[in-house]
Amino acid sequence: MKIALAQLRVLPGRPDDNTRNMLKMIQEAKDNGAQMIIFPEMAIPGYLLGDTWEQTAFIKDCEECGQDIIDASRDIAIIFGNVAVDWNKKNNDGRPRKFNALFTAYHGKLVTPDHMPYPFVIKTLMPNYREFDDTRHFFSLKELAEEQNVSVKDLISPVRLYINGRMYSVGGFLCEDGWSDNYNYSPIDFLQEKGVDFFVNISSSPYTLGKNKKRHVIFGQQARDHGAPLIYVNNTGIQNNGKTIYTFDGSSTVYSRKGYPVERMGKFLEAIQYVELENIDNMPEALYKPQKEIANIFATLTYGVKAFLADIHMDRVVIGVSGGIDSAVAAALYTHILGPENVLLVNMPSVYNSETTKGLAHRLAENLGCHYMIMPIQDSVEHTIKQLETIPVTFMKDKSTQQLTVSSFVAENIQARDRSARILAGIAAAFGGGFTCNANKAETTVGYSTLYGDQAGFLCALADLWKFQVYDLARYMNSEVYQREVVPQATIDIVPSAELSAAQNVDEGKGDPIKYPYHDYLFRSFVERWEKATPADIIRWYRDGMLEDKLGCEKGIVGRLFPTHREFIDDLERWWKQFTGMAIAKRIQAPPIIAVSRRAYGFDHREAQNWVYYTRQYRRIKEELLK
Repeated sequence: MKIALAQLRVLPGRPDDNTRNMLKMIQEAKDNGAQMIIFPEMAIPGYLLGDTWEQTAFIKDCEECGQDIIDASRDIAIIFGNVAVDWNKKNNDGRPRKFNALFTAYHGKLVTPDHMPYPFVIKTLMPNYREFDDTRHFFSLKELAEEQNVSVKDLISPVRLYINGRMYSVGGFLCEDGWSDNYNYSPIDFLQEKGVDFFVNISSSPYTLGKNKKRHVIFGQQARDHGAPLIYVNNTGIQNNGKTIYTFDGSSTVYSRKGYPVERMGKFLEAIQYVELENIDNMPEALYKPQKEIANIFATLTYGVKAFLADIHMDRVVIGVSGGIDSAVAAALYTHILGPENVLLVNMPSVYNSETTKGLAHRLAENLGCHYMIMPIQDSVEHTIKQLETIPVTFMKDKSTQQLTVSSFVAENIQARDRSARILAGIAAAFGGGFTCNANKAETTVGYSTLYGDQAGFLCALADLWKFQVYDLARYMNSEVYQREVVPQATIDIVPSAELSAAQNVDEGKGDPIKYPYHDYLFRSFVERWEKATPADIIRWYRDGMLEDKLGCEKGIVGRLFPTHREFIDDLERWWKQFTGMAIAKRIQAPPIIAVSRRAYGFDHREAQNWVYYTRQYRRIKEELLK
């Protein structure tokens, strides 16, 4: 049997477009002699749709589109993902009962799994972590089994199809049902017990660093343990949950019963791949040379930003460039995606910007060959400060007046807001595009940015990259993408600095208070560890001499930066207070970001404004160290 793997680019919330594309792929598969075609999970509606799932009209539209796919199955078997509804039953929220379902259509009708009460396979395991929120909208097979007073094992069953004179038993399951190592049972085990010729996993699985490697281990072992080939089909495209934009890389894969991949589809590529089922176990392993992490980061960002710009119909961008590394990398990335004719770089110096960084911003623009302008801000900043300090504030109760005083800290924020809220926003409107936010993940973690200032913009492409990854990306684009120096080497070498005061003079080696070679790793432990670190963990590792091993930072750096316990504790508390304090409010109001890591800010890393807390364990160890 010839099987087509349809690695579809799914457009979230556009069942009409997805269905048209699916019908084209079905016809292509027929023309190429395929007897079966497999589409991803939620191929018709998309997956990350927020509360669009609560719109009855939308759900009915998805059902109608699903019928179009069923009608197209008269001479080809079609496996596809869609939302299914039992209009006579209710979800726990009182709305019509919805299922995340795998449909199998053949001869123009649905084929019901052996022991399933519906003509479709129902997702059993509902992910409710990271960006996933399945239990909010869908009824699981586990819940259905409990309602019917039977076991999940009783309901899970394969679909049987008679194709080319042979009966095939197909073990279909959905995405999370294959990642069952943290659950108390595995749906694929129950399928295997009922006899399966091959397994099919349809997925809508967002890309993050390292995820495919883990999937190869898990799915390969399942194919080997159960003695049957496993076909994994994932979608491409981008989807979002408002604050966080996820790329879907496809990477659909066929695993032989020996446990290794024999076919791998490309990343971020909409395509059809064909495989002869009976040949799978005789095929050699599809060897794959892993790319460096920074190459994967670049590919993900490029695909995600390009797709997002296309989705929002934006083809021109404005970038504020300071001469520093973050804005330089953002400029090089957007210029690569849009072309230099669609990118405008703006340098906005104040009295605190050095000739060094102003020169680097100019050199960056020359290297990229894009549009460039210089817009000094000193006069407008001084005008704002003068207004604030000279226009009286009247207390209307007794008509008394007072004058405001602008501190140096407030003056720094005025500079940042003048650059973004006034200049970049105005230029972007005149240029016919949007302006970017260039913050990295370290800055985002502790709120080292100004609300409505450098944290503003339509998208923050680098906000899931730590500072060391930003530097790696600069070097990678110079050597591999442009194959020449576009990000000036001096920008890579110079000390990172906001240049908002004399205390941040780069020519004197003065820069940001964040010491990135250490703080990148400290902050990462707050966010990306599966069991997130707190000051109690950090201070315990510090006391026990294992902090650098636990964080993964350079050996000896903690002692160099913090000669005394008091200095170490003061630094830890400073940044923990920022991370769990004002930085949360800033992150909530920050632009959307492209997710790359295993834990991105936004809907992935969910947080509440509860302010700062230190556990009892932390307070005990702190007292012990300071005695």
